[in-house]
Amino acid sequence: MPERVCHGCGAAMRRGDPIPRDGSCDGCGRDLRCCRNCQHWDERASGECRETEADLVQDKWRRNFCEFFSWSPAPFVADASASRAATARAKLDALFGGPPAVRPERRATAARAKLDALFRDPDPAPDDEE
Repeated sequence: MPERVCHGCGAAMRRGDPIPRDGSCDGCGRDLRCCRNCQHWDERASGECRETEADLVQDKWRRNFCEFFSWSPAPFVADASASRAATARAKLDALFGGPPAVRPERRATAARAKLDALFRDPDPAPDDEE
């Protein structure tokens, strides 16, 4: 029986076919019979599935009733979304000189004070009586 790997955490498991619909990973507890563990899953494809006759599944990490499910032989690759977010934040901070020093609520208060000062009525001049 070939070694299978959970695409959620990378835990190796030995399970026979068919994968039960309610089966879950011993490592992370995620559903096993889901799109992310299927050989047809492809994030670049329409509906993130290369199987053209499969019904659209919204949550790719949850179990579903897809009749085209077949365990993916692809190796586990850690999800890089967290590191991508950190990289993007670092690039923004470098571009704009670091994170904002003023908290948003203080910035709003300071902006309101400047706006009020800009549109405040000038002090009335004393009346010249002649």
